[in-house]
Amino acid sequence: MTESNDRKLTIARAMAESVAQEMRADERVFVMGEDIGALGGVYGNTRGLLEEFGDERIRDTPISETAFIGAAVGAAQDGMRPVVELMFVDFFGVCFDAIYNLMAKNIYFYGGSLKVPMVLMTSTGGGYSDGGQHSQCLYGTFAHLPGMKVVAPSNAYDAKGLMTAAIRDDSPVVFMYHKRLQGMGWLGTEAGATVKTPEESYTVEIGKAAVVREGADVTIVSLGLGVHHALKAAEQLSQEGTDAEVIDLRSLVPLDRETIRKSVAKTGRLIVVDEDYHSYGVSGEVIASVVEHDVSVLKASPARVAYPDVPIPFERGMEQFCLPNVEKILAAYQEMKSA
Repeated sequence: MTESNDRKLTIARAMAESVAQEMRADERVFVMGEDIGALGGVYGNTRGLLEEFGDERIRDTPISETAFIGAAVGAAQDGMRPVVELMFVDFFGVCFDAIYNLMAKNIYFYGGSLKVPMVLMTSTGGGYSDGGQHSQCLYGTFAHLPGMKVVAPSNAYDAKGLMTAAIRDDSPVVFMYHKRLQGMGWLGTEAGATVKTPEESYTVEIGKAAVVREGADVTIVSLGLGVHHALKAAEQLSQEGTDAEVIDLRSLVPLDRETIRKSVAKTGRLIVVDEDYHSYGVSGEVIASVVEHDVSVLKASPARVAYPDVPIPFERGMEQFCLPNVEKILAAYQEMKSA
């Protein structure tokens, strides 16, 4: 193991390092978005890139998501490999035509005769009293719509490898990062997201989940910040004699259904943790992946710990009441065990 493999990075630094390495290797890679140049990105994802690559390849844009995402689609179809930041995933509403009717569909519309190799990176997550326009996850919204790959890392190692894989992919990839995992001190970063990250370039396969804690009594499936809630809940359950297995999805599209099914076949119980809305989302899809395949493996009804189907409140107490947390996971298991 080299010395560089022992260093720890935040997700923000891991993302910036991946982008820089791909930009050095391929002159077609460039970055666009609001405040991604001199500021280095609101969440630090592009810090240091302007100084190395200049403003031709690190392009600060006007506040017009429709314009710069639409421009990125055109650039990708013309042979470039753009990385575009949508500062908050909530802003998808003003540029959804460019995202879904262009970025996601054009490979299909053209019968595969052109490619759309672009990455749309965007922040997710609440907990900061930012209100309903800046706090959603919307994982299920993007995963539901065909034509885009969708990833959501929980730690720096995966973030770097997934970003590298996304930039090299010939299909559009939506890279969804949670604000609380970025390593920006003012966001109250989750310590477990800052992990050993090799300096050399590498990829993490898009579409492959990770079993981050092995167990035999219950499977807890999550993504992003929810993985850290699940690991903490698993640790508490272990003190009570329950052995929980934790799966980090890492990728929503493609979804690694096989890893989920294999785990639940072993444990017989399933809890899905998702900061996106409760209905019509990732949690329901994960449960359906098991139930439709072989319902007989279940010893109890599956449970989901997700955001209730209400707009996200601005008031801190109300928002915290709605968010998934360790206590809700533990309560879900206790109810499952007593049923």
